[in-house]
Amino acid sequence: MASKPAEKLEGALPFTYQVVEGGVARAVEGGVIDEQLLSIYVNGESLATMMCSPLQLEALTVGFLFNEAVIDSAEEIALLQLNSTKAVADVILTHDDVKLPRRMILTTGCGGGVTGQELSKDFPALDSAFQTEPAVILRMMRQLQGVARLYNAVRGVHTAALGDESGLLTSAEDVGRHNAIDKVAGQALLDRIDMRDRMLLTSGRISSEMLGKARRMGIPLVASRTAPTSVTVELAEAWNIGVVGYVRAGGMRVYTHGWRLGLD
Repeated sequence: MASKPAEKLEGALPFTYQVVEGGVARAVEGGVIDEQLLSIYVNGESLATMMCSPLQLEALTVGFLFNEAVIDSAEEIALLQLNSTKAVADVILTHDDVKLPRRMILTTGCGGGVTGQELSKDFPALDSAFQTEPAVILRMMRQLQGVARLYNAVRGVHTAALGDESGLLTSAEDVGRHNAIDKVAGQALLDRIDMRDRMLLTSGRISSEMLGKARRMGIPLVASRTAPTSVTVELAEAWNIGVVGYVRAGGMRVYTHGWRLGLD
């Protein structure tokens, strides 16, 4: 006997699957994450094609352009228009003197995409005296779980958020953890939210590319429910960014710059 159909949720598609428990199978009318291609054009030139969730596509476009250093602010965008199928984002900048990568950038959902920005320890260390407490990180991670509507409904999606000690300022979900961070950056730019001296929270593994985005955003502390990579930790040490992992059930692991959490 089939279960009651799941409530329709933007970003998910209805799908009937079988659940097997105790050797008994039952049909569940639930859903799966929706995924699509998005191609970004800047001043008529192809810049990137990526797999993403069909949510906050304007924010994704703006955040991707910012984190790839194509723009420094949303004011540089004269026009941002999605086509009828929302598969193409056309961006016209207020200036023509923009240098785009010579080839199209392909960013996969969770595969650690290809970025046009070289990650290097020569990138200037973040000049920030930001500090907070472990209790704040725990509270914000609980809030992150609360805004994960898609994940809570059908799983298979990453969540990211920007926040300060007062709580979350903006959040996003996407099949790609890199995309979720770009969406957060883009929404912050569109809403005129200062990203400097804020905290970035993510549900996924902290890769070196993701840390590079955090550095570009001026974020002094990145926290995740999972772990960072070795290159992430090395770059975080050099960039003066606190990295916190495995934030769950009242505990966490502080990998770099513990002084940002009041630790010796």
